[in-house]
Amino acid sequence: MRAVTRDDITGLLLAGGQGVRMDGADKGLQTLRGAPLASLALARLSPQVGGLMISANRHLAEYQAFGPPVYRDDPSDAGCGPLAGTLAGLRHCPTPYLLTVPCDTPGFPVDLAERLAHAMAAGGADIAIAGTRPPSAAAKEVRRQPVFCLMRTHGLADDLSRFLRAGERKMGLWASRHRCAVAVFDDDAAFMNINTAEELAALQ
Repeated sequence: MRAVTRDDITGLLLAGGQGVRMDGADKGLQTLRGAPLASLALARLSPQVGGLMISANRHLAEYQAFGPPVYRDDPSDAGCGPLAGTLAGLRHCPTPYLLTVPCDTPGFPVDLAERLAHAMAAGGADIAIAGTRPPSAAAKEVRRQPVFCLMRTHGLADDLSRFLRAGERKMGLWASRHRCAVAVFDDDAAFMNINTAEELAALQ
């Protein structure tokens, strides 16, 4: 399998959630130290990929103002979580590979795409996801972070659509149905996501 380059990858920011644990707030538009979480994540993702897209389902004008094209979930996928945004991304991705990252994790690694691409190539995989070793965990224990996912675009959209039609919602389960590699990162804190207003306030 040939190496996956930066220009082969389109980055998709997943910002289509309902913000249930944040009292319905649109998490991507909440500010951290004066900047929307979505803009922080896009700035971190942009140098790693050849192009960008955003998955969002409300406040579309605000997301469009960030620059990349914005795509909504298909109405039939409403309530399906990040996999619905991933499917929309696969349907519109102009490059051979798609990299998904959530909008509520602004400190993800700056070498995320590179290391996922290396793991994918090394394992001859169709999908590569991030994994971490928590500081207190046993040496071999790896916590998977499946929303940080690099995938080839050819042939996966229809499979994901069938997965959702079957009532499945878990990204890790879908990834495991394919040849899936894991890139392990030592910095568990880099993948800390912001779920509540209290967690956001603590980071300010």
